[in-house]
Amino acid sequence: MMPLSLADRSVPQTVKHVGGSKEVRKHLENLGFVPGTEIMVVSELAGNLIVKVKEARVAISDELARKIMI
Repeated sequence: MMPLSLADRSVPQTVKHVGGSKEVRKHLENLGFVPGTEIMVVSELAGNLIVKVKEARVAISDELARKIMI
């Protein structure tokens, strides 16, 4: 497993684990980051990521991306 922040761009990945506090995990779950979900990093800008999740694009900070394990 590795954090989403280290993922290759434009390569489909599967969420294995979501870490962080209860509030952070709930926030990420509401965005669609749940174990078993297929995601893909679309682009990166200044460490922040644009991620395709369930046919939507979501912008997340590098800090949050490090809590999502793929």
